[in-house]
Amino acid sequence: MNLHEYQGKEILDSFGVRIQRGIVAHNPKEAVDAAKKLTAETGTGWHVVKAQVHAGGRGKGGGVKLAKNLKEVEEVAGEIIGMDLITPQTSAEGKKVHQVLVAEDVYYPGDSETSEFYMSVLLNRATGRNMIMYSTEGGIDIEEVADKTPHLIFNEEIDPATGLLPFQARKIAFNLGLSGTAFKEMTKFVTSLYKAYSESDSSMFEINPVLKTSDDKIMAVDAKVSIDDNALFRRKEYAEMRDLREENPIEVEAREVGLNYVDLDGNVGCMVNGAGLAMATMDLIKMAGGEPANFLDVGGTADAKRVEEAFRIILKDDSVKAIFINIFGGIVRCDRVAQGVVDAYKNMGDAMKVPIIVRLQGTNAEEAKSIIDNSGLAVHSAVQFKEAADKVKEVLS
Repeated sequence: MNLHEYQGKEILDSFGVRIQRGIVAHNPKEAVDAAKKLTAETGTGWHVVKAQVHAGGRGKGGGVKLAKNLKEVEEVAGEIIGMDLITPQTSAEGKKVHQVLVAEDVYYPGDSETSEFYMSVLLNRATGRNMIMYSTEGGIDIEEVADKTPHLIFNEEIDPATGLLPFQARKIAFNLGLSGTAFKEMTKFVTSLYKAYSESDSSMFEINPVLKTSDDKIMAVDAKVSIDDNALFRRKEYAEMRDLREENPIEVEAREVGLNYVDLDGNVGCMVNGAGLAMATMDLIKMAGGEPANFLDVGGTADAKRVEEAFRIILKDDSVKAIFINIFGGIVRCDRVAQGVVDAYKNMGDAMKVPIIVRLQGTNAEEAKSIIDNSGLAVHSAVQFKEAADKVKEVLS
C-alpha cells in the first residue's frame, strides 16, 4: 500500500526522524491558511507547494513549486490542485491532484552549504536481508545515478539477528562525507529511519533528498513509503491512510469481492487458482503470441458466483480479446468449476463478448470437460497445456 508524502512524513516523525514540516491543503484558501500557520510555527518566509499523488518525478511535471509570498502560495496551489499531473511514473493521462502539501523552506542560508543525499530502506531479495541503499547524489532519480555513476551508490545490509548496529550508522555518515555535528545528526537520522521502517511493517522507505541544512541538521525533505499489505491487519492506523483515488479502480473492486487481481497491459484475461499456476499461465499466453491482461487468482473457491465476479472484473478491461481459465482441481472439484463457468456464462448473457478457453485438470477433469463440451456455449475446452496454448493462439488470430 503506497502512501502520500505527507503520510510517510507523519510516520517518520512519530519515530523521531526530523522532517521538513508541512500542512495538507485541499484548496487555495486552505493553502494560504497553512502557509500562515507554518510561518508562525517555524518562521519560514517562503513555502514549497507539493502535489500529493502516488508518483515520483512530481517536480519535473510541474507538481512542486516554490512560493515566495502568500499571494504566490494561493496562485500555485490553484494551479496544482485539480491538474492532471504527468510524470515519468504515471500514465500518459497523468494523475488528478486532489491535495497539496504546503511545506516550510529548508534551504535557508547559513554557515555551510546545503547538501542533498539519497537514502532508502528495503528488502534485498537476493540475500533475504533488509538493506540501506544510499548515495551522495540526492535530488535526482536513483536510476540515473545507477546508470551513469554506479560507484556512488552504497549498500549496507542489516543482520536480522542484531538489527542496525551503531557502527553501520557511523559508516553510512562517513561514506556520505560528513563530519562534526552533521556526522552525529546523520547517525541519529539513519538509526531512527531504520526503526521506522522495521516497526511500521513497511516494504520500502525512500527519502530523496535527505538534506543537510546550512546549520548541519539532517532531515527528510521527501518521503516515498510503501506499507506491506499483509501486515495491515495489525496496523489499523496505517490502513486508514489508504487513498483509493490513487489506485486502479478495477483492482480496488476486485479486492472488495475477495479476488487477487493485478491489472496488466495485455489482451488475454486470466482466471487461475494458485499464484504458481497463474505465473505459468501468463508464460503460456506469451508463448502463444498473446499478452496477459491481468493476474487473477480466484483461490480455492470457484463456484458460479465467484466465477461470474471474476468474469465481470476481467471484462472491465476493454483490451481483453479472450479469457483463459486454467484451474487445478485439488481443493475444488473440476466438474464444479465447469458448472460454475457454464452458469456464470449464462447469467451474464450478452455481456460475454469474447471467446473463452477453459483448461481444467485434477479431480473429475473428464466430467468437467464433458460439461463444457456439451454446454452449447462458445467455450473451448482443453486438457493439455500445449492444447490450451494452441486454442489461445487460434482465437487471437
